Amino acid sequence: MADQTLNVPSLVVAAVLVFLSVRYFFFSSPSSTQAASDRNTANPAHIEQIAQMFPQLNRRDIQWDLQRNGGSVQATTERVLSGRSLDRPPPSFQPIQPLPSSSYTAPAPLPPRPSHPDLIARYKLESRISQPDVPKPEVEEEKPNAPEWGKTKAERQSLLRQRKVEMVLAARRRFEEKERAGKQ
Repeated sequence: MADQTLNVPSLVVAAVLVFLSVRYFFFSSPSSTQAASDRNTANPAHIEQIAQMFPQLNRRDIQWDLQRNGGSVQATTERVLSGRSLDRPPPSFQPIQPLPSSSYTAPAPLPPRPSHPDLIARYKLESRISQPDVPKPEVEEEKPNAPEWGKTKAERQSLLRQRKVEMVLAARRRFEEKERAGKQ
């Protein structure tokens, strides 16, 4: 082993390794360092997504958990759903506040629904409120559990509408009776 000599191929390999290591450590491209820093920051869209699913959570805690688990929304969601609380970030953790983007537009407000004050107005039963109760024929009283179904779809639909009107009017009468009894 005393006559170890350096040959040309081993010198070339050593020179290439030194060149690559110097280039890697001193002349690394900014995109690789930017990619490494992006792994350590949480995507604002992911933070917003989790905050919408779990409004009771603090955004700072969400960002800390996303940063710790590599930005995995699924891991953070699983942690919350399993009942474990998110870890509190250390006081030295300063979350990066996203700049407000001009491309975001608030959702348009929903058009207001036409509101009816009550069922009487909705079903246009004002004229029938003042009418006295019309007793039903005795034939129906004999078979209270037998449903009346029409043979056609139109008949069934009109029977169901009539039954709905009767139920609304009966509920209105009971309500008025209860109010009168409460006033006396």
